[in-house]
Amino acid sequence: MTTETPIDITDRPAADGADEADAPLAPHAAADLPLERALEALLIVADEPQPLTDLAAAVGAPLREVSAAIANLVADFDGLTGGVRRGFELREVGGGWRIYVRTDYDEVVTDYVHTQNPARLSPAALETLAVIAYKQPITRGAVAAIRAVNVDSVVRTLAGRGLITEVFTDSETGAIHYGTTDLLLTQLGINSLDELPPISPLLPDGADGFDSDLRPA
Repeated sequence: MTTETPIDITDRPAADGADEADAPLAPHAAADLPLERALEALLIVADEPQPLTDLAAAVGAPLREVSAAIANLVADFDGLTGGVRRGFELREVGGGWRIYVRTDYDEVVTDYVHTQNPARLSPAALETLAVIAYKQPITRGAVAAIRAVNVDSVVRTLAGRGLITEVFTDSETGAIHYGTTDLLLTQLGINSLDELPPISPLLPDGADGFDSDLRPA
């Protein structure tokens, strides 16, 4: 977990000589809400790491205040309650911030998801899973471009089922790249992705964003 204080990017002078971080802001919907609680609410629903600039824009607060509030949330989440830390933590990943399950609780969460979600995958989920399996590592944006639909909820479902996982986060864009897991291999009854059938016979002229000779790496 990354616990260091976020890099302060607000010490750049504004055009008129004032500090941009302390410049007055236009009225904002979150202006009357406690800053740390507003940031906490945004981070709970965020699917991607959120840069400080995006969070500041979302809550209508100066970057300096948002940076300090994030540092307070990290300390709060890492604090002990009844002698133990919370089951989640706030991490800085790929230039942004996101709430994650604390690694100590990965196993219990995985067991719960597998037990509570035995239903079959929808056609949309199966199509998304196929794209990720053949094109991995791949971002949600790239999957959405291939399927021509929003795939946010489907990717969450697949990750929750343990069929896909975050492989890495692009350090420049913050985009998460997804790949399949060993659980998928088990469910398919294969030993490696090399055993997936060739995709070209299933697609006319390599349509829908696939290369005609595509095979998993």
